[in-house]
Amino acid sequence: MSLITSRLEILKEEDKKDLDVARVSVDEESSNKRKLYIESYGCQMNFADSEIVASILRENGFATTSKIEEAELILLNTCAIRENAEQKVRNRLQHLVPMKKKRQQVKIGVLGCMAERLKTKFLEEEKIVDMVVGPDAYRDLPNLINEVEDGQKAVNVFLSREETYADITPIRLDSNGVTAFISIMRGCDNMCSFCVVPYTRGRERSRDPFSIVKEATELFEQGYREVTLLGQNVDSYKWKGVNGELNTTTFANLLEMVASINPDLRVRFSTSHPKDITDDVLYAMKKHENVCKYIHLPAQSGSSRILDLMNRTYDREWYMGKIDRIREILGVECGISQDMITGFCTETEEDHHDTLSLMDYVKYDYGYMFAYSERPNTPAAKKLTDDIPAEVKNRRLTEVIAKQQLHSLERNQMAIGKVHKILVEGFSKRSAEHLCGRNDQNKMVVFPKENFKKGDYVNVLVTECTAATLIGKAVEEVLV
Repeated sequence: MSLITSRLEILKEEDKKDLDVARVSVDEESSNKRKLYIESYGCQMNFADSEIVASILRENGFATTSKIEEAELILLNTCAIRENAEQKVRNRLQHLVPMKKKRQQVKIGVLGCMAERLKTKFLEEEKIVDMVVGPDAYRDLPNLINEVEDGQKAVNVFLSREETYADITPIRLDSNGVTAFISIMRGCDNMCSFCVVPYTRGRERSRDPFSIVKEATELFEQGYREVTLLGQNVDSYKWKGVNGELNTTTFANLLEMVASINPDLRVRFSTSHPKDITDDVLYAMKKHENVCKYIHLPAQSGSSRILDLMNRTYDREWYMGKIDRIREILGVECGISQDMITGFCTETEEDHHDTLSLMDYVKYDYGYMFAYSERPNTPAAKKLTDDIPAEVKNRRLTEVIAKQQLHSLERNQMAIGKVHKILVEGFSKRSAEHLCGRNDQNKMVVFPKENFKKGDYVNVLVTECTAATLIGKAVEEVLV
């Protein structure tokens, strides 16, 4: 995978999981159920959606398998955020052609954002696809499967203003049994000019807080010790009371509700839009020790001119002021990560250097960095010209990546000599004699396993680091 044309996450070496595709790793014991295989591409929201799909289909006679050759139903849950992401799905479908020819009874469905964007056109272009299902139509899957089994092609890409799947208990796929995602809202009302999400996932709607707290409580009772609250923009979460209730639940309120379930349940969240994260959220993070001191705060560019073209609704100085506020309330050690796009329409060298200088100002812990990829039907595609040559986009991306690597190392070096509370997620990928887990700032820490096990909280003294990983040893001292 090219670091130039693909998303790169500068983070933990122990966490180098391919974020563009995750295959089902749960084999459910069942001799009388049909086998379902799911692949999820793209963001954490898609992975969480796949868990909802698995739950819906379990109630309709399916059991998940990690072996694609056993599957009677193959579903690809897709991403449309970049051309590269869509091409991966098309390539995967071509790899499935021989299987489809040998086992014509196998049904193949495309779910998610790419399904919604291309709709019926997808069935015409990819002949082996039997059904196309958008992100808000998963409840209709049993009916669509029946249509396919009757010899028809099936499509449902209807976007809902109400659907949140609040009443569905997800089946945890590819789970370590310690950490889990909880979707708290769906859709997006921000009309960033480069982004296709509002058109593939619809308008914002928040899930009721009581179902969220119930799901988090059940996860804790099942042995999970960390939940990540997910949304395209969690800070705009807002639940208005029904049946005469007058109270409105904000994201800060919700954060406190989930944090209050148990002090041993860690709480994270993603993603935050800079314009919506409030002091109330920051003070809720400060108040509760089990709310992790880490914020993913996408900047997208360091140039006010480019930010205006992107319709991000803030400028460079405003963003820097938000960073200052985070540091003021939560301290300099609060982890902050970024999204950054290079080579957006009309971007000049001066604009690019504004991005580099913003990175110098913030010194992000890690980041997700991309060369701009024009998406059809977005405001940018309709109104702006994608006029930056690929070689320029890629050179600028290389410079942004190099800058982030320096900052990641610098930020990690700040952890040396300090004790961090680590939640053990499992064995290190490099050694069965070492465990790994994350600290408060979402950084992976590796240390000798001794007598510790997955799900334990361990105080670890960090003794060394790379730009991607902290390395240390367990100690008895209290966290400082």
